[in-house]
Amino acid sequence: MLKVHLSCKRLSAQIFIFALLLLNSTLAFAQSKVSGIVTDKSGEPLIGVNVIEKGTTNGVITDFDGKFSLNVGNGKILEFSYVGYIKKEMKAAPNMKVIMEDDSKALDEVVVIGYGSMTRKDVTSSITTVKSDKLNVGVYSDPAQLLQGKVPGLTITQSSDPNGGTSSIQLRGASSLRGSGAMEPYYVIDGVPGLSLSLVAPEDIESIDVLRDATATAIYGSKAANGVIIVTTKKGKAGKTSVTYNGYVAFDNVMKNLDMLTASDLRSWAKTNNVSLDNDMNASTDWQKEVQRTAVSHNHNVSITGGNDQTSYNASFTYLEKQGVIKGTDMDRLIGRAFLQTKALNNRLNLAFNLNASITNNHSVKTDSEGASVYDAMNYYSPLMPVTNQDGSWSKYVGVSQYYNPLSMINEDTYDHETKKLQGTAKAELKIIDGLLWNTTISYQNEQFIWGEYHSSKTQLAGIKDNGQAHRRATSDNKKVFESYLNFDKTFNEVHKLGLMAGYSWEESKTADGFGLTVYDFYNDNVGYKNLGLANKMDGINGIWSSAESALRMISFYGRANYSYNSKYLLQATVRRDGSSAFGKNNRWATFPSVSAAWRITEEEFMKDNKIFDDLKFRVGYGVSGNSLGFDPYIATPVYNGTGWFTYTDANGVSSEYRTFGVSRNANPDLKWESTSMFNIGLDFSVLGGRLSGTIEYYNKQTSDLIYDYPVSTSRYPVSWMTANVGDISNKGIELTINAIPVRTKNFEWSTSLNLSHNKNVVEKLSNDTYSVDYINRANPNIGGFSQANSIQRIMEGEPIGTFYMWEWAGYNDSGVSVFNEYDEDGNATGNTTAKPGEKDRRKVGSAQPKVNLGWNNTLNYKNWSLTAFVQGVFGNKIFNATRAQYNNVTNIMVGKNGLKEVLEQKATDTNAQAPSDRYLENGSYLRLSSLSLGYNFGKLGNWVNSMKLTATCNNVFTITNYKGTDPEISLGGLEPGVDFRNSFYPRTRTFMLGLNVNF
Repeated sequence: MLKVHLSCKRLSAQIFIFALLLLNSTLAFAQSKVSGIVTDKSGEPLIGVNVIEKGTTNGVITDFDGKFSLNVGNGKILEFSYVGYIKKEMKAAPNMKVIMEDDSKALDEVVVIGYGSMTRKDVTSSITTVKSDKLNVGVYSDPAQLLQGKVPGLTITQSSDPNGGTSSIQLRGASSLRGSGAMEPYYVIDGVPGLSLSLVAPEDIESIDVLRDATATAIYGSKAANGVIIVTTKKGKAGKTSVTYNGYVAFDNVMKNLDMLTASDLRSWAKTNNVSLDNDMNASTDWQKEVQRTAVSHNHNVSITGGNDQTSYNASFTYLEKQGVIKGTDMDRLIGRAFLQTKALNNRLNLAFNLNASITNNHSVKTDSEGASVYDAMNYYSPLMPVTNQDGSWSKYVGVSQYYNPLSMINEDTYDHETKKLQGTAKAELKIIDGLLWNTTISYQNEQFIWGEYHSSKTQLAGIKDNGQAHRRATSDNKKVFESYLNFDKTFNEVHKLGLMAGYSWEESKTADGFGLTVYDFYNDNVGYKNLGLANKMDGINGIWSSAESALRMISFYGRANYSYNSKYLLQATVRRDGSSAFGKNNRWATFPSVSAAWRITEEEFMKDNKIFDDLKFRVGYGVSGNSLGFDPYIATPVYNGTGWFTYTDANGVSSEYRTFGVSRNANPDLKWESTSMFNIGLDFSVLGGRLSGTIEYYNKQTSDLIYDYPVSTSRYPVSWMTANVGDISNKGIELTINAIPVRTKNFEWSTSLNLSHNKNVVEKLSNDTYSVDYINRANPNIGGFSQANSIQRIMEGEPIGTFYMWEWAGYNDSGVSVFNEYDEDGNATGNTTAKPGEKDRRKVGSAQPKVNLGWNNTLNYKNWSLTAFVQGVFGNKIFNATRAQYNNVTNIMVGKNGLKEVLEQKATDTNAQAPSDRYLENGSYLRLSSLSLGYNFGKLGNWVNSMKLTATCNNVFTITNYKGTDPEISLGGLEPGVDFRNSFYPRTRTFMLGLNVNF
């Protein structure tokens, strides 16, 4: 029985093994080898098409002939996917021929154009769109920083100062003789013009559209000469509710410090040059190390989105705390946002409500000139002195002026600034008939600014009252906007597409409504500026600070017409009529027209069978826009201010003091808009199924009637200067954008985007028959011993803004003193040198304007991993290193201050070493790996996490440059570009951040 039982078990095992082998053989025979070729509709083979068995990871890519071969199960479905083509599914079969259809979604991408939108293929203007996933990654408090290097022609200089925001932003060159906001683009947020960017958290941005030429910007008329940046925020989606968290923690350290003399260096130099250092207190202090720190920042954004077919909503909450690497500098910001959209009247009426609020607290340090700057003092303060004296007080050397302990300024001088902003918008869109929409928007924005300043009883600053001095002030601004416009869009006979828009705008802004108070002489420093009533003294009416409210009103009428014939021939025309209360009574209205056309060449019959271009479009346009930004609303009217005091004694001998008033500004009834006209030509192309695309553009931008203050005779006018329209500036440039996917396989993809821009800026005219200047001196470098040589740049006809005009260094004389080339009164070189150069010896020596700006972004994706590297560069510009000049001042060292190690190579007799000359004019070109980011997408985790992504980022990884300063990224905007000022330049930092994105 036992043998029979064992025999049965052995037979069963043999049968089971045979069955497995049979099943395996059956499965093997069920697999078959399929092959084929993939082409486009013209029959051209497509290289690199993904061919995958549906529902599996079994797949290949097509070869150089478009062919593929794959083992798949009988009856299985194959998926074919390729960039620029519609995804296709086919049943596996021998000798397959697959024809891929063009995917026009890139061309059908919706572009925001101002008071409406259109598909990318119908755009006739120069507009760059940057989606949220393509924006820069970093610890940014200003959304404009997200665009650096992303848009050709848009020059952005960033600052590492947590309170500094963006140092400068400029589109297609400088086009005004007024600084500040007069040179910046105009911002539109969710269709509402002129709002503050600090109301928008970077995480809430869906996309940013940059309107670059006048045919795109003219619809915004008098405020669009510097371009328009339109921010679109995220909205709720019907049928889906989600909660998203975005957060990061970041660490900042100074990238590079100046190489200053150490205590031992100073003692050695003094011994060599037989110089006495009277402030040597046997210390060896590294003041840069004492002032700086590792800064820790963190950001948290939580958003909730959802809705149904009728109603959608979005709400978000963002908190940012950004610490600076300089002790005493930091900021925190809280942003709240709520959006609700619903439909009514049988879905013919769309109502939307948006509420944004932010509170920002800034804490900063002293950054004035004349040595009263922490950024300056951390370099010039002598390492021979300790941080504190034996009694705990801050060390100070009284033998020299403009000399302040940087730790004293950080701890004893407080500068706080609180900003509260609230903005609400209500929108209504009514569908009157098919194709006709009526839109109305009402917006209100209020901004409150509160400054608090306190100088303790231990302050070292000059001009501060004894026993503590406090200053407190507050101002309030508000802005009201009403917009109403009609949009009509209709397609006739399937080929004639017509779009019409007409609208009306009313805007009122009130600014600078404020007051403040300065008091001093406190019993102690405990409350600072928080209770001014505890002070004992106040300097009467002079202790009161006040600002007059300014009101500006604008009324506008605007319209646009678009026509498209079969998406082949495209035409657009716009016109805006603006009226402003700011300008002279004779010129309060102006008209800003534009016209543009485009030809989609690939839609022509003779291009239908072309095997090169997927899309080819030629654009041309001309438009006029204005610049009414960045000046006082009362610029054209006479203004009266208090000019002093007089004493009146009555008949009883009682004396009283009264204000005297006088004219502080002349009236100019003819003052009008600055006007910018721009001619633009562009060519958009796409080849290789969309894997290579780009744009080439040329523009000619002419700005006339520039506003500037000109000298006038006081025998005719009460004030010695007049604000008038005189100057002209031109900007001509070429821009190139290339987008490509060089490599794409089953698991790996490399996408890259490169943009290059060149701009030539020229001041064409500064004078006319009525108002005249030979040139305008700008940029005082504030160099010790040469404060009277108060400019290193000139604005003059035929040259760009930022032209350096200074002395030419010619080496040393026999005494070891720096000398400079000498010129006679007629401007001719004498062939001699001088140790005492004057105004006549200044010459043009270079320009701050760069020849080329570069932005290059690379993204590599491998399965769930992603690596992004962003490179940014500026080439062909000059920087005046005012910091290096000042710290080469030998005299400063002899009186107790510190200097650069370069001083070791100089003689103590060279009292001209720091003279503002071309000796310190350096090549400002640089190439920077601005950002390197590595991310991993975990995908869906369980039933409650839809997606999770972890990202590690390093900003300012490395910089290639010959510039001798701490960083070559110097402000290129305004009227004084390219100057490395020592008192206000915040040290550049390298940032390491770890970010987390979770969608629930």
